[in-house]
Amino acid sequence: MLLFATVKCEYRVFWNAKKPTIVFSSCRALVVLARACAIFGRLGLNSFVTIYKALGCWPGLSAWVLEKESVEKELLQISFLSHDSGLGEAIARALGDGFSLRTNGSTRVDQLQELLSWSDVLLLDLRQSAEQAEETGLRLLDDINAQPAHPPILVLCDAENRPLMLRTIEKGATDSIPNPPNILELRLLFRRAYRMSAAERELRHLNALQISGRRLHGLLGSSPAMQELFLMAERIAPCDVNVLITGETGTGKELLARAIHHGGARGSGPLIAFSCANLPETLVEDELFGHEKGAFTGAFLARQGRVEAANHGTLFLDEIGDLGLGLQPKLLRVLQEKTFERLGSNKTINVDIRLISATNRNLQEMVQQGKFREDLFYRLNVVELRLPPLRERRDDISLLAHHFLQRSSELFHKKARRFSPAMMQALEQYNWPGNVRELENVVQRAVVLSDGHTLEPAQLPASLRSIVTVEEPVVQPAAVEAEPESPLMSYEDEIRRFKRNLILRTLREYGWRKAESARALGVARGYLHRLIHQLEIHEEETEVPEKEPDTSPLGPVM
Repeated sequence: MLLFATVKCEYRVFWNAKKPTIVFSSCRALVVLARACAIFGRLGLNSFVTIYKALGCWPGLSAWVLEKESVEKELLQISFLSHDSGLGEAIARALGDGFSLRTNGSTRVDQLQELLSWSDVLLLDLRQSAEQAEETGLRLLDDINAQPAHPPILVLCDAENRPLMLRTIEKGATDSIPNPPNILELRLLFRRAYRMSAAERELRHLNALQISGRRLHGLLGSSPAMQELFLMAERIAPCDVNVLITGETGTGKELLARAIHHGGARGSGPLIAFSCANLPETLVEDELFGHEKGAFTGAFLARQGRVEAANHGTLFLDEIGDLGLGLQPKLLRVLQEKTFERLGSNKTINVDIRLISATNRNLQEMVQQGKFREDLFYRLNVVELRLPPLRERRDDISLLAHHFLQRSSELFHKKARRFSPAMMQALEQYNWPGNVRELENVVQRAVVLSDGHTLEPAQLPASLRSIVTVEEPVVQPAAVEAEPESPLMSYEDEIRRFKRNLILRTLREYGWRKAESARALGVARGYLHRLIHQLEIHEEETEVPEKEPDTSPLGPVM
């Protein structure tokens, strides 16, 4: 009861006939939950996450925060602020594995800056028997709390001095420990204080991301192109207009659609998503508009379609360019008249939906070619948002990579926490034909293959490892006369030439057997087919057009 009484003032409840929605007015409510669970429940942050899931609050942050269910650290670094070095050594020995303790007797915070940055938790000695006076210790507590960022503080007090314990809590201490300390309890308190502090840091970070504009619902981006896109999406979300999202595969079109839905007046209603790609026209019609019982063979029951399910909400149609010409007039009628009929029925059904569609094709060209209705195109394209490919916003690669690293490490219970400089260089220089989805898969693969805390280029696919090799500096012997330089090529042309030569050489070595060649290159067979098409590789080619095979800094490729 105390927990919910504490949080009560921090959220607002919006109620409708369908479902209650709890929306937190600020990140502080989540911090209150984390603090309360850390203090009152030994499960710490896990209890906080259980309550957070039950409340279902702040949809823009929930997916990210709920991945942080376990905030753990193998080795906790503790600073014991006391003149009693003997007690510090005894506590260090008793704590055992998983803890590293340093003792420091300074009472001036300016002399403790290095120690504060090193520490995960502080233990402040305020026993009467200690050399430092009580007021000096309290003043040091105030000075530490005045720092912009500091570790959580536990206070060691005499068991009978309860007023001092209460004063330290009022001044910002996380908890107090009676003297002499119980080592088992001390271990638990250190772990709990660290978990609580880590949870608060993550929540502040998420709030800062939201405020700074680097996050829009599930989308991340700090590049100017993404900031402009976020601003446009936030501006049109409250306006009930149809939106067309364009962009290459893997750029996050559905995430943008969800952001627009949740930012609008229909955010409490349903969001129904459907992909029109690679399905027969009759099946697409049934999926979109539903059918009545007996409408066709096997229709034993009436079925509601996606359009009807999205009533009073948003319908997201992915790959709208693949919608057949026979179905386009029916969709146009839904947009114009807000009505449709199920298959096998003459009864008109009224719907109120907002349509967000997405495509990786050029609909204007399709209109000119007669493959897409012009009137439907203008109905869909009230506002067009273009998601840039990842190669056009390379500033976001590091941000996205670290986000995927953190998420994958939690998902697979791995120790990986950082990228080596060589690996980050490879990620930032790669062309990313599969965009953000490919980056996520590459980071996920590296995390799965990793054993330590740092990801190395050895865990990258062959296509990315080659970039690291290309960029290695080459030391030419002093006695060798420099050869005439070849004509300068752009970075993209050099990478394209290298990839073309590598694939062509591998195909020739394996007798143009694409499955074996894909295995040798460490890529999927479908991806190899796309590369062959993009790089215009033909089986009749018999020589690899490399200009300087003997002096190449790469050496033999295969």
